[in-house]
Amino acid sequence: MRAPITVQFNRPLAAVALTVAAVVSGVAPAAAHPVKPGTPSPGKPSPGVPRAGAPKEPPAAMSTLGGEQLGRPGPQTGEGAPALPTGLSALSWMVSDADTGQVLAANNAHWPLPPASTLKMLFADTVLPAVPGTASHKVEPAELTGMGDGSSAVGIVPGQTYLGADLWRGVFLRSGNDAVHVLASMNGGVPKTVTDMQAKADALGAKDTHVRSPDGYDAEGQVSSAYDLTLFLRSGLRNKDFKEYCATADAKFPGGPNTKGKPFGISNTNRMLSGIGGVPKYPGLIGGKNGYTTHAGNTLAEAATRDGHTILVTVMNPQENKHDKVYTETRALLDWGFTAVGKAKPVGTLDALKPTPAPKPVGTAATKTDSSGMGVLGWTGIGAGAAVAVGVAYAVLKRRPEKRRRV
Repeated sequence: MRAPITVQFNRPLAAVALTVAAVVSGVAPAAAHPVKPGTPSPGKPSPGVPRAGAPKEPPAAMSTLGGEQLGRPGPQTGEGAPALPTGLSALSWMVSDADTGQVLAANNAHWPLPPASTLKMLFADTVLPAVPGTASHKVEPAELTGMGDGSSAVGIVPGQTYLGADLWRGVFLRSGNDAVHVLASMNGGVPKTVTDMQAKADALGAKDTHVRSPDGYDAEGQVSSAYDLTLFLRSGLRNKDFKEYCATADAKFPGGPNTKGKPFGISNTNRMLSGIGGVPKYPGLIGGKNGYTTHAGNTLAEAATRDGHTILVTVMNPQENKHDKVYTETRALLDWGFTAVGKAKPVGTLDALKPTPAPKPVGTAATKTDSSGMGVLGWTGIGAGAAVAVGVAYAVLKRRPEKRRRV
């Protein structure tokens, strides 16, 4: 999401860093300028993703990973499900039970669409184990190059030293692409991080996801799906640091020259968590990640808990042009999920790659059987009988006169 914030940049240092990076890469530098949070990214549309104003229809064939119904277009619910909320306009959405992995309802769950900053959940799933909150790092100017024009930023200052925890709060609260790029550098660089993220997505079973940038900025071919983003959120909630960061509504961020070194306050751009912008906080909300770019529209993944259940909802690109529509649709689907859990027959599962447990052996250890159904003792008896038969046959043949063989 783009929200106006005070960003601290050293223009001369930024210009030098951009020029140096361009010389190394052999690409002409763009005009040096501070990142302007609040400006939507122009970006490039992903292949197969319609531009604004074009008809928006799901692919004729979508993945059925997790269940056959998840590959069907349009809203999908199971037997016993209550009526879906009215007014849902998102191109894709999904409601799941985090604990059981059951998908309670979905709409074009496997439609590959631009994810915007919700892809930062996959970034955190991938990089958090390598860059903990206790890590310390002095930011080099070159680490702040390569961000897309208009990227959201928390206000990192080149030459200043930050703790990993500060950088992660910059990612989760302010969706700071500057924080992402510094953390990616600490992880070995942006190219390595993109490769690591793709490997993590594949390991989680997120087969609709193709990673091109670590921050979710619009990039050619970069897509994900409601199913995959839900996998990223569910995986992240198993990490205590991820869960803490995504649940933080407000924090202090280290200051720089513009604040005379004094920390400044930052609020989470996830409005259902922070309550900013006139969006009411959602009761029981754990947190999640929001995003926005020109081609992705608004995207949002949230987790909330109530009565011992944790419901996950992912919403991608609401089409109705109303203020904070992504939040009202997510809120309605969370409410629906808590009503449906335990009553509605699931339409799929998040555990598609979970190995099926091997069947238990039949009988006791003394009468263990193999796939033929013949007990161990049975095979032992047959083996002994066969040995006796071979011995008898050999004795008989030895007594018969040997015939001459032609050679």
